[in-house]
Amino acid sequence: MAAIHTQPRSARPRASRVATRLPWWAVALPAIAFAGLLALVADPAHAASAVPAQPLEELLGRLADLLPRLLSHLF
Repeated sequence: MAAIHTQPRSARPRASRVATRLPWWAVALPAIAFAGLLALVADPAHAASAVPAQPLEELLGRLADLLPRLLSHLF
């Protein structure tokens, strides 16, 4: 019969320490996002867009005019 070789209980593998360093942006960007969202929750009056809605409406109108012509060329 073959002998079974086992390690004694005291010879457990030791946990290795892995040194990790975060880049600066991995801490800064979530902190900035949190501060911005906190500011919006604290004072929602400042959450209004600074860009007027008129250019967006003009762009959407032009896209609506262009879309039928584009589709007629494709089909």
